[in-house]
Amino acid sequence: MDAAAGSLVLVLIIVFLAIILVTKSIKIVRPYQKGIVERLGRYQRTVDSGLNIILPFFDTLLKVDMREKVIDVPPQAVITKDNVVVEVDAVIYMQVTDPMRSTYEIANFIIAAMKLAQTNLRNIVGDLELDQSLTSRDSINTQLRDVLDAATDKWGVKVNRVELQKIDPPIDITEAMSRQMKAERDKRALILEAEGVRQSQIERAEGEKRKRILEAEGEAGAVRAKADAEKYRQVAVAEGQGQAITTVFEAIHAGKPTNELVTLRYFDVLQKLADGTATKIFLPYEISGIISSVAAMIEGAQSNKEADLNIQPRTGGQ
Repeated sequence: MDAAAGSLVLVLIIVFLAIILVTKSIKIVRPYQKGIVERLGRYQRTVDSGLNIILPFFDTLLKVDMREKVIDVPPQAVITKDNVVVEVDAVIYMQVTDPMRSTYEIANFIIAAMKLAQTNLRNIVGDLELDQSLTSRDSINTQLRDVLDAATDKWGVKVNRVELQKIDPPIDITEAMSRQMKAERDKRALILEAEGVRQSQIERAEGEKRKRILEAEGEAGAVRAKADAEKYRQVAVAEGQGQAITTVFEAIHAGKPTNELVTLRYFDVLQKLADGTATKIFLPYEISGIISSVAAMIEGAQSNKEADLNIQPRTGGQ
């Protein structure tokens, strides 16, 4: 009975020891981790995620997080090239690429990267003037990332990105910049307004010029049309008068008029001229000949009358 109990106790001890050995031998590494196996204090190997078997009591498994880490660089005062104190902070995105070197080459790469970023921020921003530092964020980010990446490469760490969060000048500088910016905006607004007024005046002048040109062209066209109409009227009247004169002339010649008839018609025309409103009448040079003809007609008429008178007494005496 005692032997059976002793055997049972021995079996239980062996099972217990086996469970302990299995527990110590089996290690599980998460998907975002890698393991470093040390045997008696020396680096043995690097294991991937999953189920891994190690030698119990001799091997030790150290787990390294391979995920990207975000490191917030605390704000610090930096003096720019033009002696302005600005407060600068940044954010670093970094990731372990070699778990063995990140474990054995540096005690705490997060603190080391943070201090290195602060130091290089002072160097990079200190070489720039205030205006340059405010407008050169991308350049500062790139320079700082290159410096940190070169320094952390031997630690088995990769710096993916560096972003400046803020660059804050002193309050008085900020107020002065705000006033300057407002003045620049007001200046641009006045320039744009003046340019708009000038353009409007130019457009108005161009429109007025075009209007006057069109009006002048219209008036010229109207005058031209009126002149053409007057010309046509005068030509038509002249042609009518010419045809009338020709008809009268032909009629006169066909009727074989005497000089006395022509003279009387001439006086009829003079009578019509005298009926006008003119106070002066210019007679042609040929009027003297016509007057002579009239005088001859009058003398001829008187002679005929006297001859008739002389003839009548003789007839009574008989």
